[in-house]
Amino acid sequence: MTRMLSYKEAKHFFDTAEQIYSAATVLEAVNQMAVKISETMSNQYPLILSVMGGAVVFTGHLLPQLQFPLSFDYLHVTRYQNATQGGQISWKVFPQENLKGRVVLVLDDILDEGITLAAIREYVMNCGAKAFYSAVLADKDIGRSKPLQADFVGLMLPNRYVFGFGMDIKGAWRNLPAIYAVKDMSME
Repeated sequence: MTRMLSYKEAKHFFDTAEQIYSAATVLEAVNQMAVKISETMSNQYPLILSVMGGAVVFTGHLLPQLQFPLSFDYLHVTRYQNATQGGQISWKVFPQENLKGRVVLVLDDILDEGITLAAIREYVMNCGAKAFYSAVLADKDIGRSKPLQADFVGLMLPNRYVFGFGMDIKGAWRNLPAIYAVKDMSME
């Protein structure tokens, strides 16, 4: 696991970052996603699974806008563990809800390489889910194909390291209302 950033290092990343999307733009994207998800899933009584910790802010803004019955649970799986590069998939918490026969919508912060979300889809379907949908706040344009595409996408991001609105940089800055891209990774 990567060491926690010092206050000075965390501040440096923020002070030198470039804002990619304003808080208003991010919230509007979440609002638009809520409309599309509602159009697709309002009659399916889905189980919503939020991927901790990155999707917590996104989930908190999206759920109150979904005006249909749903069940909620979470899972915690990561490839980053406060690092800036993905590694092996690490399952920390599995959903407690029974997935058998359920329509499942997984909420995640970012679709980067797609490896983690593909592993989640495989797990959900192996548990007997009836259908799998995914919604990501952001989809990063990495310039190559991914093992899956999200069903609902809020924002497209450039292929840069981003943080804010639930996404972190080495554990810091999940709390920001806007999305920023790192300019200087020299403090890595």
